[in-house]
Formats: sequence, structure tokens, C-alpha cells
Amino acid sequence: MDLLPVNGAALATDARVLAAVRTISTRHGFDYTDDTAVTALLAERRRALEAEQRRPAAWLGVLAVTAGLLLPFVVPMAPALTDHLFAALGAAGCLLVVGVALVVHARTAWKRALTHAPLAGYREVLGVARAHGIPLTHVPAWLEGRSSTGGGKGAAPIPTYAAVEPLPDDALRDEALPGPAPSQGAAEPVTAQAAAPVAVPPKPEAVRSYETMAGVGGWHDETGCLLILVGAGGAMWAATSAEPVGYGALLLVPLAVYVWLVGRRQGREKERLREAALAYVQEVAAAQAAGAKVPELSSELRKLTETPQA
Repeated sequence: MDLLPVNGAALATDARVLAAVRTISTRHGFDYTDDTAVTALLAERRRALEAEQRRPAAWLGVLAVTAGLLLPFVVPMAPALTDHLFAALGAAGCLLVVGVALVVHARTAWKRALTHAPLAGYREVLGVARAHGIPLTHVPAWLEGRSSTGGGKGAAPIPTYAAVEPLPDDALRDEALPGPAPSQGAAEPVTAQAAAPVAVPPKPEAVRSYETMAGVGGWHDETGCLLILVGAGGAMWAATSAEPVGYGALLLVPLAVYVWLVGRRQGREKERLREAALAYVQEVAAAQAAGAKVPELSSELRKLTETPQA
């Protein structure tokens, strides 16, 4: 989903930000105001990071470390290997050394891909924009080196700069006005009108409903299974102990079916709302590509931007 954290049009709303971004662009040899180039950069660097995470060195290192830690405890449990305890301890030490070296190598390669110069420059751009009060629609977890769930600070967080006071409305208006053409005299008034800004599509009610219920549910299947087990257990107890009251537990079976039906209905409704939310995020991405200044997305919509699309 080609939704940028911030687009060139939003960066250009503040001349101070635009000047800082151009300085960063010059330093890294990359134009961060070019949305097409930035989109290609993010896609390419994300693929590079995923490739580093899939390299055999990472999982082989974890496997070697795990084997090295378990080997000293496994050998004493096998009488045939007791006489070779010192050899096993030596092998465990070698596995630990090799495993740690592989993990460190994989981590270093991943960190090198994460701190790629143009990508590091883009994080500087995001930090400058945030310091000047320009909203970031979302910050992908991989861009900061955070886990896929988005937790933690990350290996390469966006730099934090001192907050800057926003420009007065008069200053913003003056910056938006075009200057006189070369053929015009300096005393002639400026009559050109600035281009109308692109509007961000309003958030539909279905999307608001999705944001409300995105984290709701997920317990119906477990509860239904538990009710079935309790009902079956009560019936078995009644059959083996000659206590007919235990058959009353069978009333939990239709309750379990009702719980399952409620969960299924809720799941279908959530999927319908999720499709509406995905369509809205696509509309927001299209508006951003057309030059709209997109506000920060809610946490529920940010998760959708991280979801791979078919």
C-alpha cells in the first residue's frame, strides 16, 4: 500500500521544513520531496531487510546456541554418554561460540541494511517534519527496526528534534503567494491565485465502526468449546454416578452453539468493515499521491497499512 509517512506536498507547507529537507537531500544525494522516488526507496529497502532476516545465518545461529545450552543437560540423562561428559561440554562450548558468532553476523548485516544512508536520511526528514508539527500518517515498524507487532523503541528510531513553533497564518499565506513574473514591475500587485489544496476524503461511518470493534472478539470459539466440554463432562458424570442432575449440563450445548453463531456473525461484520477500512486507506493514499496533506491515521488503520495485500 503506497501510503507514505509524509508526502512532498506536506513538507512544502512550511518553508523551514522544505529548506531542511533540501539540505538533507543534498547530503544524501536523494530527493526526499519526490514521492515516487521515496516510494521506490521504501519498497526496495523493505525487501532488503526481509531478505536479511531470511538468511540461513540467523536461524542456524539460534539453533546452534539452543543446542549448546541444552547439550550439557541432555548428556547426563544418557548413561552411554556419561563417560564422554567433558567432550560433550567442549562441543557445547563450540556450538555456543559458533551460534553467537552467526547471530552477531546476521544482526550486523540486518543493522547495516537498516542504516542504509538514503533510508537514514529519510528518518531525518520524518524527524524534522514531526518537530515542525507536520503530521505523519504512520511510521512502519520495519522503518525503525521494530518488531512486526510494532513494539519497542527499535534499532533505528526516528530522530527527535526540539519542537519548533508553527508559522503564523500570515507568514504561511505570504509563502503560498507566488512572486511577480519577470515581465511584471515590482509595484504591480500579485493577482494569481494559489492552486486549491487536495482534500482528504472524509472518514465513512463504517470505518469509524471498524476502529471501534477492530480489537473486539476472538473469544467465542474458546468459550463455545469450553461449554461443550463442560456439558459433555456433566452428562458423563450423570451416566456413571446415577445422578440425573448432571444431565442438566447438556443445556450448555445449545448455549455453545449460540455463542458460536454470535462469534460468526461478529466475524463477518468485522470482515465487512475491514474491507471498507482498506478501501478508505487506499483513497487516502490516492489523495496523498495527488498532493493532499494527510493527517495521522488511527492505530487500527496503521495496522492495515502493515498488512500485506494479495
